[in-house]
Amino acid sequence: MKSSLPDELRAQPVPRDLKEAWDRAAARLGPFAGQLHCFSTVTSTNDLALRLADAGAKEGTTLLAETQTAGRGRRGREWFSPPGSGIYVSVILRPFHAEGPPPAATWLTALITLAAGVGLAEGVRASTALPVELKWPNDLVFERRKLGGILTELATTGAEGPVVVLGIGINVRATSYPPELAATATSIETELGRPIDRALVLVETLGALAARYEDLRAGRVDAILTAWRALARSLPGAAIEWDGPAGIVRGYALDIDSDGALLARTDDGVARLVAGEVRWR
Repeated sequence: MKSSLPDELRAQPVPRDLKEAWDRAAARLGPFAGQLHCFSTVTSTNDLALRLADAGAKEGTTLLAETQTAGRGRRGREWFSPPGSGIYVSVILRPFHAEGPPPAATWLTALITLAAGVGLAEGVRASTALPVELKWPNDLVFERRKLGGILTELATTGAEGPVVVLGIGINVRATSYPPELAATATSIETELGRPIDRALVLVETLGALAARYEDLRAGRVDAILTAWRALARSLPGAAIEWDGPAGIVRGYALDIDSDGALLARTDDGVARLVAGEVRWR
């Protein structure tokens, strides 16, 4: 895999097991095929991808790090990224439409987040058989404990529409989490009680993501929403809460709408949430 990165960004050789898995799956990787760049340590794969996207990097450019010193989650939170224990990857997407006006960036990033969630869950299930689920808007969970997440960020918007960086973090190995995460975080190997192949998890996840991204670009939004609902079995009827302008709001989850917003029943009627953190209660 020949590097197309600037000279100052020296990627490491792709590990043999990952290259072999990647080559076997090349036909299913869509825009990601042939564009994998591996690093030992970065501050954040998303930060690096944003920089490269703004410099014109190709769609499908994929950055994988063994560890992040300043990994980021949603709402400015740190993503715990200890060496060798997880998968920390970011990809560059240029999902403009060939015809018609560019899509609205906020609508597009919301749907990319949902499509990526479906791909993430499908990839983990296919590679490990662990029956993971999705939690709105961007969490991968098992029995309500988080083992993966998605960070979707707008890189640039030009005549061809928005350029998006999609970051994915997956907790793979058992590790000691910081006190603030210990009660809510888990890993694939912790739940399975056995080792798994990280290369296979990554490749299956990106293969599933490529398929769902193609659904999105082809306008098959209903297929993404249907798959998302099927992977969020704990959503309908779940007691949830979130931070509203006047304080904590409590309600019951109902569904997601065609734009990917969460619908929830409250004492005042149906609330439509387009962003923010939802907590189970």
